[in-house]
Amino acid sequence: MRNILVIGAGRSSSSLITYLLQKSTLENLHITAADVSLELALGKIKNHPNGTAIVLDICNESERKIAIKNADIVISMLPAHLHINVAKDCLEFGKNMVTASYISNEMKALNDEAIKKNLIFMNEIGLDPGIDHMSAMKVLDEIRDKGGKIILFESFTGGLVAPEYDDNLWNYKFTWNPRNVVLAGQGGAAKFLQEGSYKYIPYHKLFRRTEILNIDGYGKFEGYANRDSLKYQSVYGLDNILTLYRGTIRRVGFSRAWNVFVQLGMTDDSYIMENSENMSYRDFTNSFLAYNPNDSVELKFRHYLKIDQDDIIWEKLVELDIFNKNKKVGLKNATPAQILEKILSDSWTLKKDDKDMIVMQHLFGYELNGEKHQIESSMVCLGDNQIYTAMAKTVGLPVAIATLKILNGEISTPGVQLPIKKEVYTSILKELESYGISFKEKKVPYLGYNPENVNG
Repeated sequence: MRNILVIGAGRSSSSLITYLLQKSTLENLHITAADVSLELALGKIKNHPNGTAIVLDICNESERKIAIKNADIVISMLPAHLHINVAKDCLEFGKNMVTASYISNEMKALNDEAIKKNLIFMNEIGLDPGIDHMSAMKVLDEIRDKGGKIILFESFTGGLVAPEYDDNLWNYKFTWNPRNVVLAGQGGAAKFLQEGSYKYIPYHKLFRRTEILNIDGYGKFEGYANRDSLKYQSVYGLDNILTLYRGTIRRVGFSRAWNVFVQLGMTDDSYIMENSENMSYRDFTNSFLAYNPNDSVELKFRHYLKIDQDDIIWEKLVELDIFNKNKKVGLKNATPAQILEKILSDSWTLKKDDKDMIVMQHLFGYELNGEKHQIESSMVCLGDNQIYTAMAKTVGLPVAIATLKILNGEISTPGVQLPIKKEVYTSILKELESYGISFKEKKVPYLGYNPENVNG
């Protein structure tokens, strides 16, 4: 049997491992789930005859090398910074490798050797990055194939709570790593292109500059800019494009309310707060406000941030219990960001029966025969339950499908790569449709930017 080694049996591996086990008899596969927690790995294999669960500490070099040497192909679902040692072992033992993570500089440096050894190191084949690349390249290639000149590309993705389980004023719950949500947008200004002009949004202004989106059947959303929209400009073949913008999707009103935390400094992860363990939520909030012996924390808060008592933002903040004097932070040596994450987790953790939702939308503007056109391509995927979430499906299934296609020789171009070639994206997108991950494309009026106005 052909042995597929899956390193990492966390939440994102649920749909991935289940897909491979379902294909195992027909495709002559044996799936080895390796994790530092045997219990986690066993839970993913579920006593399947074609599956094995093993304990693997990725930092134990001899254990890692033995597991990789015994595999026919390796899937790394580890945190991104841990892929590199797996990749070097794959080079040593001549194994193809698949990850859902961004291509790091260290991974990119292995490209020549991978090509020399005729190995495929497929990266960025999850949701975002992953499905976003494939679905975008499909339409971009179709436009170019008919002679169109692409002048606009905007792309948005968001992990949200499904509408029927949307029961808080923020219209949001954590569907993935809460820490990433709290730290979103930090580390430099967001940069993008609009009508040929480079635009920049510093972090402290990021959540007040949003785009409005409409998704058929699901209503109105907003998008705030990702940190670097220009990262894939050359990769996508968009060097001469006028507008290029990538963003994160939330429900309308989220960003305006989130901006309150940014302005106060609650999302800061650069310093530790004294006596954080014994702080109440109210103490934490008051830490960022000026001392005043006469005014309440609530009054100081509203005055400082100019929030009216009947503003919906105020209701959203009260809902989070940030003024509660009886709830304790309970975290030693915590940063403001860590404390905020703890507070938000009380309200935004998915309940047992809640389901999540992934929303993605691309906008393509192009010129053809002297006329401007626009295509809107949208995808909504709903989770089945707390194990087979929409996030687990959209991250894990593309990884699994790509792995099998590499194993079967359907994807054959060697090197360190992302899924932007037709040989990769065409068949994967087609198979994803059978799992309810499909895009609806429609022609809409061109956005109306003036391409001649380069000073816009």
